[in-house]
Amino acid sequence: MTPVIIEELAQRVDRLLLRHQELLRTQSLLQQEVQRLTQERDHLRAQCQAARQRLDALIARLATEEPPR
Repeated sequence: MTPVIIEELAQRVDRLLLRHQELLRTQSLLQQEVQRLTQERDHLRAQCQAARQRLDALIARLATEEPPR
């Protein structure tokens, strides 16, 4: 191999390593975002379930009350 080819290969390897590092950082950020969104989803589901239970209890209470005369 000539020195020019070796230098070109070295530059390509350097660029690939840099791109790899960038992709690892991007992946880490995306994983953090997925974790945050998962926690938010779980919180919203819990709130929805609590609201549903309150509504079911209210409906049950209204169903057992005597209608006005």
